Amino acid sequence: MKKILAIIALVFSGSFIFAQSPCSFKYGANEADSLKCLEQITNFRTYYNAKAYSDAYEAWQYVIQHSPCSWDGIYTNAQTLFQNLIKDEKDSARREMLIDSLMYTFDVRNTYFPDKFTPGSGLGLKAYNTIRYRKSEYEKAFEWFVQSVEMEKENTQPAVWDAYFQLAENLTKAKRDTSIVIEAYERATDYIDLSILNATKSYEQSVDALEDLQAKFDNGELDRIAFDKQAKKFINDTTRQQKLIVNYRKTLAKVNNAVTPYASCEVMDMLYTKKFDEIKNDLGAVSKMVNTMFKGECTSSPVFLEGLSILHKASPNRNTAYMMGNLTLKKYATDKNDEDFSATVSYFKEAVKLSETHEQAADANYMLALAYQLKGSLSEARAAAYEALKAKPNMGRAYILIGDLYSRGCSGDNEIPGAYAWAAADKYAKAAAVDPSCANEANSHRAKLRYPSKDELFKRGLKSGDSVHVGCWIQENTTVR
Repeated sequence: MKKILAIIALVFSGSFIFAQSPCSFKYGANEADSLKCLEQITNFRTYYNAKAYSDAYEAWQYVIQHSPCSWDGIYTNAQTLFQNLIKDEKDSARREMLIDSLMYTFDVRNTYFPDKFTPGSGLGLKAYNTIRYRKSEYEKAFEWFVQSVEMEKENTQPAVWDAYFQLAENLTKAKRDTSIVIEAYERATDYIDLSILNATKSYEQSVDALEDLQAKFDNGELDRIAFDKQAKKFINDTTRQQKLIVNYRKTLAKVNNAVTPYASCEVMDMLYTKKFDEIKNDLGAVSKMVNTMFKGECTSSPVFLEGLSILHKASPNRNTAYMMGNLTLKKYATDKNDEDFSATVSYFKEAVKLSETHEQAADANYMLALAYQLKGSLSEARAAAYEALKAKPNMGRAYILIGDLYSRGCSGDNEIPGAYAWAAADKYAKAAAVDPSCANEANSHRAKLRYPSKDELFKRGLKSGDSVHVGCWIQENTTVR
């Protein structure tokens, strides 16, 4: 670290090239400068990869001073580089100058590489590092978080969400103002849902493309080299998107858990009732309110019902139809009114039609199956559940629902009393196989089944393992147990 102070002084001197706007050259003003720049980029990579951060820093300083448009890696790698330098620095003045240098990279990276970095992402990282290194400036950091999230929206990274929401929670406690955390929750539920939707769409497109590619290969339309090359890209895409979906869902779960102590239905009803007249003509604000209250299960609130009605009439989409279906299903479960049932079916079918991903369609069809199940329309419930499985083959709860339908019973001419339980057991076993997360529930349902008696099997000449057909409305082959 011997040269750090001198180098940092150079960084912040009047001659430092940060003052320039976009560069007139990429690597250097002449051949010698360009060669020197390329040499320093190589040095940086070598030292950085070896975790020799002090040496990497000297090369970094040269590149960012003399040719800031040469390589985006000097900005991409700044976070790791500086957090290691800051961690090891004992001199407080030098430490502050290192923090200043890190913050400055977030200010200028969009200027030099506008296609690589956005202003909003830079603000988010500034806020994140301010909380990390300069906790006393938390209010400034909070402002940056808000600006960053509103600029980046669904592109906000999970780490930024985590830090932003944690700070919102701390500010809520310090200022005793619940609106702070609820506003943060509004943004989180609105934008993270959109992040998950976009990632899911990309994932499903890659899966579909991979299936098409496999079909072409099987039909001899592609040779192995071409297939492997294209398949690798789609596999990498699906892996990346799947990881993103998992990370965003983890973030959303943390946000949901964190907001629970502050965002009771009573609190949200009070806050939104006060400001509803101000926002009712702003569909974006109404949408955030409705999504927030729906996730908090505050669906009996008058302000929620009015907001959802406004939203669905003005801008019907899959989510508003899905929420309307949930509301009318609850009403039907209470009063068994046929009009409520018809409305429920209509809303969930609309939600299926407006779905943008297989997962959205699967969820809407599953809810439609629940409605038919509640009505006692068993064949229709099974059909809707299979539509859900067509969209999402690993939806274990859809198999559980079909198992529950079968377990209600089925009788007819020459039917084996209780044979329907074997068919139900098949569905519960399938649920556990395709979706381990619901295995306990599936096994619990299966344990409650009552199979035909041994006497009944003996009379019919059947033994465990034999294949049989269950008739009536089920019409499936199964196995004696």
